[in-house]
Amino acid sequence: MATVALIGASGNAGSRILKELSDRGHRITAIVRDAGKIPALDGVTAKSADLFDRQALSQQLRGHDAVISAVHFVASDFDALVGAVRDAGVKRYLVVGGAGSLEVAPGQRLIDQHDFPAAYREEATGGAEFLDRLKQVEDLDWTFLSPSAMFLPGERTGQFRIGKDTLLSNDQGSSISFEDYAVALVDELETPRHLRERFTVGY
Repeated sequence: MATVALIGASGNAGSRILKELSDRGHRITAIVRDAGKIPALDGVTAKSADLFDRQALSQQLRGHDAVISAVHFVASDFDALVGAVRDAGVKRYLVVGGAGSLEVAPGQRLIDQHDFPAAYREEATGGAEFLDRLKQVEDLDWTFLSPSAMFLPGERTGQFRIGKDTLLSNDQGSSISFEDYAVALVDELETPRHLRERFTVGY
């Protein structure tokens, strides 16, 4: 059992990660803007926070074994988040990443393709920049988990593939459910295999 601070616990990915952590018996501090949005789950304590207030956030992160960040890149700040983790003295940091920085061919990222949806470009660019900066961090045991291109509500099957920097796809395209993504992320928390690395998950 670990004590985990989950930032962004009420979002699409965050809410599934919260449930997965609770179901596996971990103790979680769910950090969100509105603590009233957090459901009553075993081992969960909800707290409100301003993600841009590094000092206040670090106080809420202190004392945890790990921090998971499940917030949109356009609605957060690298220096505030990573700085708060550092200030709190937490070494393990896992990030819900994006698919845009994954390669579809050697040297060709998904975000650079002509048909990449314009509606997602700002968030995808933010995720790629966040990963680039994270790769320079040597004092945290970080992991950045990129989903597949289609990241949607679905089922928790526990059946998926793990990759590194290349977009995973099959005959149905490139996809992963929020539920199975949560399984992969909590697996990584419990049994670290990608320290200071990005990896990806898909069907």
